[in-house]
Amino acid sequence: MEKRIGNLDRMIRIIIGIILILIPFFFSMGAVLKAILIIIGIILILTGITRICFLYNLLGINTYKAKD
Repeated sequence: MEKRIGNLDRMIRIIIGIILILIPFFFSMGAVLKAILIIIGIILILTGITRICFLYNLLGINTYKAKD
């Protein structure tokens, strides 16, 4: 699988992922909404760490700039 996520995109994904995981611990909400936020947060963090995004692959988007 080819890397498609650039540095800025990567940092934004990781930060938003952490925020989404922390939100359920500070606000009261239903169990389903908590689970959805945590799952989305984990997905964002994992795609940020691995720099691989299946949606970017399907859409042909590439923000990763390889060093020459």
